[in-house]
Amino acid sequence: MNVFLWHVHGSWTTALVQGTHTYYFPVVPDRGPDGRGRAQTWDWPQNAVEVDEGTARGLDIDVVLLQRPVELETLAGRWLGRTVGVDVPAVYVEHNAPQGRVNEMHHPVRDRTGMTLVHVTHFNALFWEAGSTPTRVIEHGIVDPGYRYRGTLRRTAAVINEATRRGRVTGTDLLGTFAMCAPLDVFGMDASRLGGVENLRQDELYAALSERRVYLHPYRWTSLGLSLVEAMHLGMPIVALATTEAPDAIPRDAGACSNRLDVLTEALRHFHDDRAAAKRAGECAREHARSRYSLERFLSAWDGLLTEVAA
Repeated sequence: MNVFLWHVHGSWTTALVQGTHTYYFPVVPDRGPDGRGRAQTWDWPQNAVEVDEGTARGLDIDVVLLQRPVELETLAGRWLGRTVGVDVPAVYVEHNAPQGRVNEMHHPVRDRTGMTLVHVTHFNALFWEAGSTPTRVIEHGIVDPGYRYRGTLRRTAAVINEATRRGRVTGTDLLGTFAMCAPLDVFGMDASRLGGVENLRQDELYAALSERRVYLHPYRWTSLGLSLVEAMHLGMPIVALATTEAPDAIPRDAGACSNRLDVLTEALRHFHDDRAAAKRAGECAREHARSRYSLERFLSAWDGLLTEVAA
């Protein structure tokens, strides 16, 4: 099957391209948001193919995957010369939790004919209102990096993209409180603004995280950061705010998931003081993540949906 989509969320897309289809990715000269092309920090398989705007119009596409309103409104029609959901089957993948007042959380594809809406978490499906548009949930899956946890550094790790700009959404204002328990290292886009580390290749990031004693997930409002699922796969103990999908994603024995800062800071201190306990919690996290967020389950669910939509 030929699938057309923009490279928006790196880890999610990395999992998707492990499938058996051909995935076409728009690319523009500066590799900006309208066309990032293939990943620069992952080694994607050859079935992930870059196409420019001129080539895209002549492609035989079975399904278009949309992930942003701008793709639905302008980009898809401009690149393909076709109306998505009418001339070519379309699926809209919603990665984000909705913003604003609960009664006004209407999805951009609400009551849309010829469109299927896919949420990556059950929390998203619960909060977004889509009207008559058919809706599914296909939870995350990732390429298993293997058990790598060492925890030799008595430091906390957090992965936050654009932490300064996103502020309270990502819990950036809480980092100082957590850093009082043990030194904290932030990884991700623009992390250098906080004295952190950015621009690592994925394998380098995994190696760096695995050396830290604990993984911190301080997000107040996100559907479910894939970095959390990756840390669980690595075998890291988890300390997280009990918001959005996190309470359902993190088993009790994998660490601490609470909205009480005293509970979370006490858990951080406990894991930093007791490396054996940290290791046991991380092993529980990995066992759960491998079962619930396996690549095989993820690809099987997407294969089924793509076949249904294309038909």
